[in-house]
Amino acid sequence: MQFISPTLGAVSLETMVSQLRAYAEQEPDAAYKLVIGTDSHTTKSRTTLVTAVIIHRVGSGARFFYRKLNSRPLHDLRTRIYRETELSLQLVEQLNRENGISDLTSEWPLEIHIDIGSKGDTKVLIQEICGWVTSVGYEARIKPLSFGASSVADRFAE
Repeated sequence: MQFISPTLGAVSLETMVSQLRAYAEQEPDAAYKLVIGTDSHTTKSRTTLVTAVIIHRVGSGARFFYRKLNSRPLHDLRTRIYRETELSLQLVEQLNRENGISDLTSEWPLEIHIDIGSKGDTKVLIQEICGWVTSVGYEARIKPLSFGASSVADRFAE
């Protein structure tokens, strides 16, 4: 699985995790949050899904990585939001299973950022999507607090 860093270019999952750790070690007494969010862009021929992994040094910047996946076009909004959330949750589980980041997530809050909000067509999905994320043990953030999905991932989804 490859991720892209604006600074380092294409990196492996293992390199990404080591970079997250290295960033935290630069200022070990700072407060951190680990954020994972996915956004998508659909055209007639495909849907591009971008998942961002962000380590946020609260009040003092962040580093991020992202990966892109292409799928058949997902024109239904509900289907697209469910797929975005599923990719975020799958990545968290993979990180926990394969790379043992549970030590990081036990120290720092882990937030799943979802590209839905109380305005617009996605407001009807808030309760069920947030319920899903919290039922598997993670904090859910929606717009305007879901910068991981609505800003970082969105930037690379086209």
